[in-house]
Amino acid sequence: MRSMPISRRGVLACLGGLALKAGTPVWGGDWSRFRGPNGSGIAIETVPTPTTFGPEENLQWKTTLPGPGSSSPIVVGDRVYITCWSGYAEGRDDLGDLRNLKRHLVCLDRQTGKMVWDRTIDSDGQEEAYRGMFAENGYASHTPVSDGERIYVYFGKGGAAAFDLSGERLWLTSLGKESDRRGWGSASSPVLYDDLVIITASAESQALVALDKQTGKEVWRKEAEGFAGTWGTPVLVKVDDSRTDLVLAVPYEIWGFDPKTGKLRWYCEAMNTDSFCSSVAVDKDVIYAVEGRGGGSIAVRAGGSGDVTKTHVVWSGRHNSRISTPLVVDGRVYFITGGIANCITAEKGDKVFQARLGEGGNAPAGPGAGGRQGRGGFGGGGFGGPGGGRGGGRGGQDYSSPVAADGKLYYVSRGGDIHVLKLGETFEKLATNRLTSEAEDFSGTPAISDGQIFIRSSRHLYCVSLPEVRSQK
Repeated sequence: MRSMPISRRGVLACLGGLALKAGTPVWGGDWSRFRGPNGSGIAIETVPTPTTFGPEENLQWKTTLPGPGSSSPIVVGDRVYITCWSGYAEGRDDLGDLRNLKRHLVCLDRQTGKMVWDRTIDSDGQEEAYRGMFAENGYASHTPVSDGERIYVYFGKGGAAAFDLSGERLWLTSLGKESDRRGWGSASSPVLYDDLVIITASAESQALVALDKQTGKEVWRKEAEGFAGTWGTPVLVKVDDSRTDLVLAVPYEIWGFDPKTGKLRWYCEAMNTDSFCSSVAVDKDVIYAVEGRGGGSIAVRAGGSGDVTKTHVVWSGRHNSRISTPLVVDGRVYFITGGIANCITAEKGDKVFQARLGEGGNAPAGPGAGGRQGRGGFGGGGFGGPGGGRGGGRGGQDYSSPVAADGKLYYVSRGGDIHVLKLGETFEKLATNRLTSEAEDFSGTPAISDGQIFIRSSRHLYCVSLPEVRSQK
């Protein structure tokens, strides 16, 4: 095991664990965390979803948000929840005063898009200034998670918080005030296990932390240098009826923890990269990861103890991605990077197809149309410059991940092209859609629930669905 994340002595000291109950279940059609049910990116219901959509076609509603953000929406019952920020670096030439920064948790009616409530958390002024690569990320990058009774959010240096469904804040807990040494900020989203909210406080404290859901008090904390280079969100993997592993990719390795205690159960040597921006995906008890900075790909079976590199690796390869998380459906692994759609077999990692997404759109041309992307992080001020929250994406740095529903794959480019592919053994592009001709940054991953697709930009939250689906609500 490499010395950068944790020493071998540290690994052996962390090993251990308890027999566990299964992870927190997901309600029927709810999309209650980043990439939906256990981070799979797959809608579990079979309601039809639209193939083509735009401003005049299959757009159920469009709602202006209080400010920018790159987190993803979640859906709980008849409500949609999304985070954003305001008060600083919202798109003006003058960034303003950092002390005026506010984080928002917004609740919307899923059928009408009307705002039900908007709750804010003030900044204490101990925040990153909006510059450098941080301008590619922003102050609301972590997707909320819900257990159906509360909404849990993480805002980096702004802390973790819990709200009830009426919008009352129940607690607020700081998890650290450190800064990422690269100046990239943080983005890993919280997950739930039993009575715990588990958060990768990567930049803020180089730690994986579990909080009590009811009180926000810290239950356990595991610190390691490797967390400082981690931006992905963990997944829960059921090993057997008595054991569930919490799995997270870090620089050079994949780690499996006991989610109840935070003890490291196993580790596996993986890609030769000093940062891990994407999340892992899981199918049954096999974890799949594809990364690009130094890059490579791997499939590893969960379970075991200690170093499982020689015993649990199913296959490893040289496939590359960057920020987008892979999608595993029907024995195939899909991942998209740099405008290229890739598909490999889940069993061996063999190539199925590789094809360019191409150009073309289903809406009026505008900035970023036809597969082209705007420039300048969140705004029009150029890469790394001011003007957050209002511009097109930066070419080659798409942030969203593919999701699947109704036999289709949906993928949103940062410039606003929404590609629809048919899931299968051959590359078949069904449509490329656009929801606006304006320059907006589309960095969030869509949420899909009961035939509705929720897509966020730096300015708006959009909902698309088929009329016949809407009429049944």
